[in-house]
Order: sequence, then C-alpha cells, then structure tokens
Amino acid sequence: MTMSVVGLCSSMKLSALLVIVSLATQTPLDSFGIPPFTSAALAREAAFSCTAIAAAALTPTAPVTADWIARQVDERDTGKDSRIAMAMKLVDRQGRGRERSLSVRALRRHGDVGDRVLVRFTYPADIAGTGFLVWERPDGDDDRFLYLPALGRVRRISGAERQESFVGSDFTYEDIGGRAIEDYAYALLEENATWADAAGAKHPAWRLESKARDADATYPRVVSTIRKDNFVVVAAEVYNRRGERAKAYTVSKLAQVQGIWTVMASSMANEIERTRTELLVTEARYDTGLAEKDFSRRELENGAR
Repeated sequence: MTMSVVGLCSSMKLSALLVIVSLATQTPLDSFGIPPFTSAALAREAAFSCTAIAAAALTPTAPVTADWIARQVDERDTGKDSRIAMAMKLVDRQGRGRERSLSVRALRRHGDVGDRVLVRFTYPADIAGTGFLVWERPDGDDDRFLYLPALGRVRRISGAERQESFVGSDFTYEDIGGRAIEDYAYALLEENATWADAAGAKHPAWRLESKARDADATYPRVVSTIRKDNFVVVAAEVYNRRGERAKAYTVSKLAQVQGIWTVMASSMANEIERTRTELLVTEARYDTGLAEKDFSRRELENGAR
C-alpha cells in the first residue's frame, strides 16, 4: 500500500516539519525554539521526508489506466524548448537511399498556448528551405503550415491531410508535428510487456492501443510499446483502414541529453510499399531560450532566404 501525502506528513517528526517550514518561509529555526546546533541533523531528516513526499505524490494510488499512460507520454519532460539537428534517409523498395538534413525547433506549451514546432530542411538543394510549422491549439484543431521555396508561398495543411506523407517520407505530418491526445481512445493491451534495446537489455514496458476518433483517418489504429521508466514510445505498429499492419516504427537508440530522454535513432518502415525512412539525431540541445517569435509564419518563410 502506498502511503498518502497526508499520512506521510502526519508521521513526520514535528521538528523536521518545522525545518521544512523554515526553509520555505525563510524563517530562522530559533524562532521555533530549535537550537542552531541541531539544525544540520534536522535538515537531513527534512530532506529525506521531502523526498518521500515527492515520491508519494508522483506514484499513482489508483490502478494504471490506458488514459493515464497516454497522458504521461504526452506530458513527459522534453524541456522548455529544444533545437535538434537530424539526418534523414529515404530508402526505396530497391534499397536505394536518398539523404536529407533537417533541423527541428520545438517550444513546449505554456499557459493557454499550445506547443510550437518548426521543421526546416537544409540539404540537398532541391528541398533546402522547405519548412513545416505547427501551432498546437489546445481547444481546437492544430494549425499546420508547409512552405515550399519553389512556390514561394505558405500552404496550410488541412486536418484531413495530417496523416499523409510528410515531404515524401514514410512519416506523416502528424508523426512529425504531434497529435492531439483527445483525438484518440486508448486501451491497455499488455501491462507487463518488455522492450529490448540495441544492447539486448530488456526494459519493462506497456503495450497501448490508440484508436482514432475520426472515422476517416488513414491510420485509425496504432499499437505502441512504451517504456515504463521514461514514458518514451520505443516501437509502434500502425494499421490502415483495412486492418492491415501498414507501417512499423522502431527506436534503435535512446539516450539522455541534459537529463532528458531523447530518441537518437529511429525508423518508420512502410510494410506495404516496402520503403523505409530512417532518422538520426546528430545534435540535440534543450532549454536554449526559444520564444514565440521564433515560430511565426514569417520565420517559416525566412528560413529559405
């Protein structure tokens, strides 16, 4: 049984509790009648108690549900903002590859404003300057914009297009720009699954089913494998409207960058078309100071100049 926060505070020694109050309010300990020479020992006890309180607060007291897992995936720590450089490789059915380079900026939601994502291709020349901008709308459909330098204008990506191919790759606009958690219904298929990393180490995981609420979705069902320790989606099976497994997403390298779990290498294989798109992170930085102005339509167009 997990002790509640209230129960833990009730069991704490009064002196340790006073130390916590002292630290929080900047009130000297002697104001509570505690001799200064005892403060170090009490501080250690208070720190231990605070750690226990934090652990109790983060531990779900109710049974784990599919909706709870989906929420943790959506809200896991990805920093206030991020700048990520990637190499993309498109592999056709004959095994021939085409290389691309791109950068991804992201700004985490703040207040009533949703997340912001800006993707920009930098190589090769025929795609350099192409950009994709997403403004998440917590209370409605997200805004998605595609900038094609050859046309010299921004085109809005409609909601009906969000599961279409992203710039000729096996990923969709939704895969790259993110999806609204409310657009899917969730079911926990397997509570005690495992996932093996590239080194063969096995990690506890869940298998979560996501079903699109939109009856016209191109890919209405996804079964994801999610690591329990960090809430990262490390594999996914994507099904089309005919119930066929159309695509398979796999993570081959996962690492912590500035303390944040980051997918360093992944791929999306189209099992029907027999094509594959590989993504390799070449640089990742978090909390770099990005702001709302870095995600404007003007900024989307400026990247091509």
